[in-house]
Amino acid sequence: MLSLLQNVDVGTGLALIGAGLAVFTGFGSGVGEGNIAAHAMDAIGRNPEAASTIRSNMILGIALAETTGIYGFAIAILIVVMTLF
Repeated sequence: MLSLLQNVDVGTGLALIGAGLAVFTGFGSGVGEGNIAAHAMDAIGRNPEAASTIRSNMILGIALAETTGIYGFAIAILIVVMTLF
């Protein structure tokens, strides 16, 4: 792999740095998902009768938050494939 990257120009290097930064969207979505779950558990603790409604909304919110991490990962893969191959 090192021999592949020895003759890399500046534009390709910056593209690879951008791909690395795109992967960090997973950290933001992970924090968001944890925040959603924590607040949902707090709401269920305060109002146990609404647990099924809160749980279904929590699952929908976590699924929507997860898409940002998946999009970032997909963009990173596309950048790497387009620049190196």
